[in-house]
Amino acid sequence: MSGYLPHTEADREEMLRTIGAKSVADIFPDVPEEHRFPDLNLPDGLSQMEVYQELATLAAKNAPAAGFASFLGAGSYHHYSPSVVNHTILRGEFLTAYTPYQPEVSQGTLQAIYEYQSMICALTGMDVSNASHYDGATSFAEAVILAINSTRNRSKIVLSPAIHPEYRAVVRSYTQGMGLELVGDDSADGVLSLDELAALVDDQTAMVAVGYPNFFGQFEDLTPLAEKARAEGALLTVVSDPIALGMLKPPGWMGADVVVGEGQPLGIPMSFGGPYVGFFATRNQHVRKMAGRLVGETVDADGQEGYVLTLATREQHIRRARATSNICTNQALMALAASVYLSVLGKEGLREVAELCYHKAHYAADEIGKLKDYSVDRSQPFFKEFVVNCPRPVSEINAGLWERGIIGGYDLGRDYPARKNQMLVAVTENNSRQQIDALAEALGEVAA
Repeated sequence: MSGYLPHTEADREEMLRTIGAKSVADIFPDVPEEHRFPDLNLPDGLSQMEVYQELATLAAKNAPAAGFASFLGAGSYHHYSPSVVNHTILRGEFLTAYTPYQPEVSQGTLQAIYEYQSMICALTGMDVSNASHYDGATSFAEAVILAINSTRNRSKIVLSPAIHPEYRAVVRSYTQGMGLELVGDDSADGVLSLDELAALVDDQTAMVAVGYPNFFGQFEDLTPLAEKARAEGALLTVVSDPIALGMLKPPGWMGADVVVGEGQPLGIPMSFGGPYVGFFATRNQHVRKMAGRLVGETVDADGQEGYVLTLATREQHIRRARATSNICTNQALMALAASVYLSVLGKEGLREVAELCYHKAHYAADEIGKLKDYSVDRSQPFFKEFVVNCPRPVSEINAGLWERGIIGGYDLGRDYPARKNQMLVAVTENNSRQQIDALAEALGEVAA
């Protein structure tokens, strides 16, 4: 491996002389001698060809969704991504994970982010969007921080138990030690009506948050809850699926103050859990409390159109004490993927994807509902996910499905104790009628 080290022995001796050390060991006097340079039991080095073969062997053990009939969602979805998405984000001009630190010389990247922000605003019905966050859970946690900063001296956060359990866990990690009161999400079955949520909102509430659709795929009119929040001086935050917003009424039209969510469905592959992108949109009056970066359009001294970082309110850009967040990591490359996806599909294309998901999910629910010993939760309208009551533990059913080349749904009993033997099934435009029929047939077989 020594051939990969850039420094020669002469280089090392010169550096040691410069700092007044006789040997490398002299640099680490505070480290016990027996621990300074431990012997590492490493395998022999491999050639590039051998490394490729080894990695290919390991990768073959994975089960990519494209090779199966997958009905697993719960926050990460197997949607179709046009080939132009990948071709664009792999161009050298764009291949970076971050917004630029020298923004004015990166006009192409800034323009792409500006278009992303514009399309997120159009989807959500909000006034302003930032340049993205690390993922949907991070965006949601930043919404809590915005609400606290915007309402001042309020410490109560009302969370629907039907918001993704991991999103709520991230909020608790973000806000530990801040003295907040988090209420509403301790239901064993994840069920709490909007009226019951509204009853928890009072003059000490900074934010009330709901899903649209929620973790169980269900959606309903949020206008009454928005009115209650506004009357008490609290903010309404909505966690949304961007594909659903292709056909459902935007949360901003119902009075939402902040709309966040996971942008992975917008042309970004599941990739075994990431990288993903969190979108964050709000109203103009909260823009200076919004975390992350904001790209704006302007003109230069010659009157030519240009793009700049209008707001960059993290500690790397301004004084730490004035930063809106210290951990608002941006995913610019994934935001670019979402921008290309939305641009290629357009308004009508996105609506068509949403309608395909909706109708295919309802066809699947109808077929599963016909099976003996199974039932589908139809207590609320649902989009592309729905809850199935199963006659046996979900783990056993999924094992039977796997043997038939089908990836089953999510075991809700993992997060909700009262939902034992309940499966969350996700259906997207990628699922054919033949796959759905095969799922229904296999469910009947494994329950027999």
